[in-house]
Amino acid sequence: MVVVLETERLVLREVEDEDATFMLELLNSPGFLENIGDRGVRDLEQAKTFIEERLRGSYRDHGFGMWVTVQKSDHTQVGLAGLVRREGLEVPDVGYAFVQRVWGRGYAQEAAAAVLAHAQGPLGIQKLAAITSPENFASMAVLRKIGFSFHGMVELPGIERESTYFTVGG
Repeated sequence: MVVVLETERLVLREVEDEDATFMLELLNSPGFLENIGDRGVRDLEQAKTFIEERLRGSYRDHGFGMWVTVQKSDHTQVGLAGLVRREGLEVPDVGYAFVQRVWGRGYAQEAAAAVLAHAQGPLGIQKLAAITSPENFASMAVLRKIGFSFHGMVELPGIERESTYFTVGG
């Protein structure tokens, strides 16, 4: 297991093959589909392919990516948080997604703040972006709480609708 970050309540680690069942659950959860989009992952084989190509591919290509977020209390996977290199953005994008059963616990803010500190500290990436769907007010509140500022709407390749666009750093 490759641990990338730890917070008070969470461990953010690189994805493992054993995370396929969790990835299938997360990628098909109503919140993910509504706020992030359909990744077309419908079975365990597709989840394993997603892990290898999208998540591990980002680690190989960029040295960072989305990390599985695990509760320290019981070692249960609850989400993803990390950095994405997204076509159409000049800088990495801070992203996160959590299963609905843990919404309202502050995990998104805790994980996103840790990702931001890691990016601007050890990784040396000073300027970062973040995008949300225009209806995702909870995610926008998280971004503002950790220091991001709203800079308008942006159209990105592969995303059917406009996204809210936030930045932090210089």
